[in-house]
Amino acid sequence: MAYILALDQGTTSSRAILFDEAGAALASAQFEFPQIYPQPGYVEHDPEAIWSSQMRAAKECIARAGIQPAQIAAIGIANQRETTLVWDAETGEPLHNAIVWQCRRTAPLCAQMRAEGLGEEVARRTGLVLDPYFSGTKLAWLLENVPGLRRKAETGRALFGTVDSFLIWRLSGGRLHVTDASNASRTMLYNIGDSCWDSFMLGRLGIPEAMLPRVMPSANVYGHADPGILGAAIPIAGAAGDQQAALFGQMCLEPGEAKNTYGTGCFLLMNTGSELRFPEHGLLATIAWDLGAGPVYATEGSVFVAGAAIQWLRDGLGVIASAEESEALAASVPDTAGVYFVPAFVGLGAPYWDPHARGTIVGITRGVTKAHLTRAALEAICFQTRDVLEAMAEQTGIGLGLLRVDGGASRNNLLLQLQADILGASVERPAFTESTALGAAYFAGLAVGVWPNLNELRRLRRVDRVFEPTSSEEQRRTRYAQWQRAVGLARGWAEP
Repeated sequence: MAYILALDQGTTSSRAILFDEAGAALASAQFEFPQIYPQPGYVEHDPEAIWSSQMRAAKECIARAGIQPAQIAAIGIANQRETTLVWDAETGEPLHNAIVWQCRRTAPLCAQMRAEGLGEEVARRTGLVLDPYFSGTKLAWLLENVPGLRRKAETGRALFGTVDSFLIWRLSGGRLHVTDASNASRTMLYNIGDSCWDSFMLGRLGIPEAMLPRVMPSANVYGHADPGILGAAIPIAGAAGDQQAALFGQMCLEPGEAKNTYGTGCFLLMNTGSELRFPEHGLLATIAWDLGAGPVYATEGSVFVAGAAIQWLRDGLGVIASAEESEALAASVPDTAGVYFVPAFVGLGAPYWDPHARGTIVGITRGVTKAHLTRAALEAICFQTRDVLEAMAEQTGIGLGLLRVDGGASRNNLLLQLQADILGASVERPAFTESTALGAAYFAGLAVGVWPNLNELRRLRRVDRVFEPTSSEEQRRTRYAQWQRAVGLARGWAEP
């Protein structure tokens, strides 16, 4: 029996799942780590907390499975994307906290670049929009604000990477400085048409190429783990950004197939095959994966706050004691009593790309309870998903009849029924909802031959439940119009 260890490094926790060659999860472990908010709009992580929590999860997972590390055929990595790390090439010491994808500190730089008329140029080269979300401006900020970093970067002493690069570097004992094509495509530094680091973007942002990792296929044996870390020299054989890994784990292998992952944010990707569609209607063009024969592309819409809105109800307001409680509480009322909640805590992503939007709750009356507010939070996740799908339909001409879903919140039956009703489309939940980790395992397993081809992987997919819409078209149209009114009130609130 061959085993694959998937490391799923997320925004709020690090998870490890061990899969067998039938694609079944044998054991898992997960540990949260702290979020750091130095000032409004700033979000950071301690790189050492990322590393220690991920290694703790990996070791605990292996122990729970009751196997020896030498029995693991490969390691696959999926990671929170765009989060930006710099570390010393000789000591491995982080040179600053990681700047998280949610962080908005580079909004002024993005505004300056837009004023220079660079929006179309950036989109044409990278497939992305000029927004603080992406790694490039984060790295430029670090080079300008961390004393001595630029000097180290120019000599190759300071290394840059997204989380996958940092984990692979550490796992390999400092021997591998690599990333995969999907993660590279999220940096705003990579030319996704030419498949190389983009000299124009590096020059405009003042980033020395010496600090960048080598870009490799998503399914590829990059090297081996240092045996002193996990107990064996296990091949490190797959990597992808978490959302691209989930698209692969959901087996959205044909153009037009789409998935939505409900996590801290909400990420909807549609496979566009070998065709590169440049951004329109507030969407992104991205590399979905590269299996060694060139990139497969996707169009993407990113919602910054989804499950994080439920976390805020729990941790910020104390409205619920746990995220799981939200389903029963929201189901205790038939509707939101006219309340609409726009959770723009860190601005709005696709299709608006408004870093100055802020969280807004409208329609509150004396009769509104915590149940109505919780239901409005769930509906907000669904409305934001519809925003993205409306833009995708405009760009691709494809009206989606089926949406595959995954992520932690996809276990919430009420959420998925609301999603089907708000979309007017079927919503399909797989039997195993951790598609991100599954995709990472699939990439690694393909690289080492555990699975010989994609057809073998297709046969492993199992569906748990399909949610069908029950609301009328008139109800959908009316409620969506009200949602759009609420979004209009949230936009631009924090503009200087």
